[in-house]
Amino acid sequence: MIDKELLNYIDPNDYDSWLKVGMALKQEGEAFEIFDEWSSHDSKYKGTADCKRKWDSFQRSSGDVVTGGTIYALAVEGGYKPEDTTDYDIHSLVLDEQIIDPAFVSTEAVPGLPKGYKPEGDLLEYLTTLFEGPEFVGYCTAFRYDEEKQKWFPERSVYRATAEYLIAELRNGKKIEEIIGTLNKDAGAYIRFNPLDGHGENNSNVTRWKYCLIENDTMPIDRQYSLLKALNLPIEFIVSSGGKSLHAITRVDAENAQQYRQRVQEIYGYCRKNGYDPDQNDKNESRFSRMPGVKRGDKWQYIVARQVGAKSYQEWLDWCEEQNDDLPPDTNLADVWNNLPPLKEELIPGILRVGHKMLVSGPSKAGKSFLLIDLAISMAEGVEWLGMKCKQGKVIYVNLELDGDSCFRRFKDIYEKRKLTPNNVKNISIWNLRGKSVPLDKLAPRLIRRFKEQGYEAVIVDPIYKVLGNRDENSAGDMADFCNQFDKIATEMGVATIYCHHHSKGANQKYSNAADRSSGSGVFARDPDAILDLQELKVTDIAEKYRKQVPDASETITAWEVTSTLREFAPMKPIRVWFDYPYHAPDTWNFLGNASYSGIGAKGAAHDEKTSAQDIKNLIQNAKNEDGVVTIETFMDQDEDGNWKLPPNFDKNLKKCGYTKATIHPNGETQIVCIPEEVIEFGFDGHRYQKKKKGNSIQWLMIE
Repeated sequence: MIDKELLNYIDPNDYDSWLKVGMALKQEGEAFEIFDEWSSHDSKYKGTADCKRKWDSFQRSSGDVVTGGTIYALAVEGGYKPEDTTDYDIHSLVLDEQIIDPAFVSTEAVPGLPKGYKPEGDLLEYLTTLFEGPEFVGYCTAFRYDEEKQKWFPERSVYRATAEYLIAELRNGKKIEEIIGTLNKDAGAYIRFNPLDGHGENNSNVTRWKYCLIENDTMPIDRQYSLLKALNLPIEFIVSSGGKSLHAITRVDAENAQQYRQRVQEIYGYCRKNGYDPDQNDKNESRFSRMPGVKRGDKWQYIVARQVGAKSYQEWLDWCEEQNDDLPPDTNLADVWNNLPPLKEELIPGILRVGHKMLVSGPSKAGKSFLLIDLAISMAEGVEWLGMKCKQGKVIYVNLELDGDSCFRRFKDIYEKRKLTPNNVKNISIWNLRGKSVPLDKLAPRLIRRFKEQGYEAVIVDPIYKVLGNRDENSAGDMADFCNQFDKIATEMGVATIYCHHHSKGANQKYSNAADRSSGSGVFARDPDAILDLQELKVTDIAEKYRKQVPDASETITAWEVTSTLREFAPMKPIRVWFDYPYHAPDTWNFLGNASYSGIGAKGAAHDEKTSAQDIKNLIQNAKNEDGVVTIETFMDQDEDGNWKLPPNFDKNLKKCGYTKATIHPNGETQIVCIPEEVIEFGFDGHRYQKKKKGNSIQWLMIE
């Protein structure tokens, strides 16, 4: 499928290009009408029938043929720039929102001809405004009629008349027809609004990129006029075409062709977003518009309005920025110094306030969804969650992952596990969206619209990967925009927003800071007001003691430490809990006081920062491959400066548990691994290695 936009950048006046485009469109299976419409902008166009004869002569083939790639190459040659517009001034943030609601724009009649209308005066004003003296002006008065389309087409253009010549002749009192030649009374006349170099009339011959054309011939002409005024675009002239459209000559003020096209794209996009759909064929900088001061049939082509809207492209952009600026005013500190506003109410004491955001992060199988369901129940009933009493209020749980029936069952299972009476179960609403989730920027407005007025205290979204859409979780820009949607929900609904996210692979071993363990961009660590992070504890022996104390504890019980990163409050003391499906129960008997982590990287309460030999041995058991080899990165930790280092006394403790740090050389590359000391030969990545001593160090060389 050929992108029809590309044809706007290819000049049909060039016969070689015209042939290649026709062949390529035919080869790609496009309709003849596309070729005919594009060809009709050629000054030598002889009508649909002639164009069809040429089209029929093109043959589709599987050999050495002209394809859509040729059209792309010709478009690039003609100035088309792919979507990467890094070098140019994109203002999509300014123009992203609708500014004008067409429904509230009243229709105003197009001004008619002024009393005592002087056509030469119209053209003189047009030329003196748009052109400088020595610049060449392109215009057309010769036309050819297409019987099949019942339409006039330009046949022969003039592009070597200077503005100063035309202006001087008009000022000397000559009539328009005396200056530009005999007019076709039925077809009118065309003029190009940007100056040419005097050697041609194509895009490549344009010397200044100051104006573009905006036109629509599908809506009533009075409606066109009213919307053009309401859009506040930097319009120099609105010219009646003498037909069913108005031509708005609009300032672009571009420095080159690339910037011109980018700015025209913005202006056209802005028009469409605000109810005025411009003709997409009018984007070219060398485009013809209707010449004022000339009759077309029994109607005049005349200047309807002058200097409509903003005075320049930048002024228009600034105005758009103002219309989109819904930011609050600044506050002088002196005005509130003696009467500070109260802080938002705490939903979870010392953790989370109304209107704030909280992220729950952890590895897979940590039971994050169960923990969030438990939080919803605790808020609804006004009871403790992880040992902290929650403020009672209404909660909506946005379920993106579970089957609806399963989700309802989980809520009831936790109620029963905790032996809670569902006195306030009416405070919980569940929005089951499995299979119906959309990106968060689309979901947020719908969420706000449905639930804003229902008095909720908190919104829980679980899990967020379901609403990432096409965003890259490793892109800071994508994730900043994503997290802003939670701000929007929190602000417009007056709720706390709570969501969960998974750890990156190996996060427990790599990151000592809980905020850094979430997968993807560091935005996840910086954006929320509160982060609660789950890290698994080793409880093989301790679990047996717990089961004796709690007879109904399951055989699959696991233990976790919850640590915090808080913006509003001082860090809380780490909380150790048992995940006894489906409930995270606080360790009220202190079984877990001396439990160590399953990973080495993070340092929490009751953890020895001097990583012990036992810690290393336990980690090796979980991470080694079938040859007993563990890569050194497993043990590394990141310091405050971002440097990766091994724990203190690592080599010494490594030897205590029967391993040695060694260098291997697979295919000429170096990798540091930990290998059992008794091993003298092992396989790695399909290769065999043999131990070689070099001074006090050991190297392993690939032997096959």
